[in-house]
Amino acid sequence: MKWATRENVHVDRVACPWLIKRFVDPEAEFLFVPPEKIPEIVEKEGAIPYDAKGVELGHHGDRCSFDAIIEKYKLTDPALLELAGIVRAADTNRMDLAPESIGLEAIASGSMMLAKDDYEAIEKQAYVYDSLYANCKLRLVKQKHASEIEKLEPKQRRAYLRSKVQEKSL
Repeated sequence: MKWATRENVHVDRVACPWLIKRFVDPEAEFLFVPPEKIPEIVEKEGAIPYDAKGVELGHHGDRCSFDAIIEKYKLTDPALLELAGIVRAADTNRMDLAPESIGLEAIASGSMMLAKDDYEAIEKQAYVYDSLYANCKLRLVKQKHASEIEKLEPKQRRAYLRSKVQEKSL
C-alpha cells in the first residue's frame, strides 16, 4: 500500500512509517506531500492518509497518529503500547508524560537539520525507534521476570535479558 502524509516529517510522521513497516505493512511505500495536496494524492494514488488534518489516522484529542494506527490495526504488543506513550509525549509536547520524549524530540529536530529529505530522515531514525522499542520490551521483561533476574550473575543476566527482549512476544 501507499501511505500519504505531510512533508517535513517530525516525531509522529517518522514514528508512523516505522510502526507501519514493522507491524502493519512491511511493503509500505510513503509519500510526503504539501498538506493541501493530500486529498489529491490519496485519490490519485489510492494511498492511505495519516497524520494530516481531518483523517482517520490523525490526531484525535490528546492522541497522536501513532495511537490512531495502533487502534485501527488492533496492535496489542505491550512494548509497542509503552512506545506509543513516548511518541505521544514528544509529538504533543507533553514531555511530562514520558522522560524519553525529551530526547526523542531533540533527535527528531536535529535529524531534520541533517537529513536531505523526509525519506532519509525516516530511514536514519528507524534505529532510534528500534532501540526505544527494545528498551520498552526490556523494562517490561525486567518487571515480569524480576525474581528470576536477581538470581543471575551479571553476565548471565545480560544474556537472559537479551534473549527475552528478542523474543517475539513478552
